[in-house]
Amino acid sequence: QVELVESGGGLVEAGGSLRLSCAASGYTFGVRGMAWFRQAPGKDREFVGAVSWSGVTTYYADSVRGRFTISRGAGYSEMSLQMNSLNSDDSAVYVCAASRRDEVWTETEFDYWGQGTQVTVSS
Repeated sequence: QVELVESGGGLVEAGGSLRLSCAASGYTFGVRGMAWFRQAPGKDREFVGAVSWSGVTTYYADSVRGRFTISRGAGYSEMSLQMNSLNSDDSAVYVCAASRRDEVWTETEFDYWGQGTQVTVSS
């Protein structure tokens, strides 16, 4: 089993930045691709971005491309999300996900999920 724990959420003004982290523990040997999803109140969970096992390949939703950057930690069991130029549409619970498959970004392809961290952007 793999446990994912997110951190770094909080309240930020529009135009500001936040950095989220996700730490994986447990049987992380089988973890390959990792990703961030988010869910705002009353909305479906949506894909934010994903990173391959090597950290070389990244994918982003159109809504965050150019503003958000995903990176993989040196030990491959950590992932970060640098969020810049935040706006109110970015307010949501951000959830970390991990997959036993590499280079995936569809929700159904992820095997492990964190509890999420709240990001609130004030306008």
